[in-house]
Amino acid sequence: MRSTLFFLLLISLGVAIQKGIIEIPRHWAPWAPLYIDDPITPVTQLKLKRLEGDRQACLAALDTVPDNELRYTPLADYSPTASCPLTNIVRMQSSSVQFNQSFVATCPLALAWVMYERHELQPAAEAIIGSRVRQVDHVGSFACRNIYHRENARRSEHATAEALDVIGFRFENGQRITLINHWDDGGEAGEFLRAAREGGCQTFGNVIGPDYNAAHADHFHMGMRGFRICR
Repeated sequence: MRSTLFFLLLISLGVAIQKGIIEIPRHWAPWAPLYIDDPITPVTQLKLKRLEGDRQACLAALDTVPDNELRYTPLADYSPTASCPLTNIVRMQSSSVQFNQSFVATCPLALAWVMYERHELQPAAEAIIGSRVRQVDHVGSFACRNIYHRENARRSEHATAEALDVIGFRFENGQRITLINHWDDGGEAGEFLRAAREGGCQTFGNVIGPDYNAAHADHFHMGMRGFRICR
């Protein structure tokens, strides 16, 4: 009896949505386009995953960034090596931050980064450091390899340009914070790094850092696989 009532309620809800009686906000509607400045909800990551196979919709979402706040170049699919083909990719050059070097990323990774930056990273920087992030230092996104370079392991997210390894942040006030030097800092630097990690878990599928293992002692691995894995 309960299952029948629940099914009838679902049908009624669907009809009400279809007829416009009930309106679901765009950031909560899985079928609605993704906009950069939409509030982040649990649905956001579902939308990002859906865009893995929809290049045009993904680029359209990137183009919702306000003018002059994002520099990127769409790239054609190609294979840097035979065993690591890259699809639905862009080259990220700058956003509200500079990068120590440009990098190739899947379009969903680029989207996740920009949303993270705007909704989580910069607000945390202003609240804790009192200054916005000017530059993000990283050690790359693409590497055709297995995880931990193990011969019999599965492919790393880096093999498909679905992850970025971030080693530190430079601020408009001249301050520089790095994971290798400040993760165990008991002051505002350590507080900021932990806020940066936690904030990343709102848009990236996984954020792995120094608390995970020694291999990540000096960087955050920010990748698209999984769902809010934060270690």
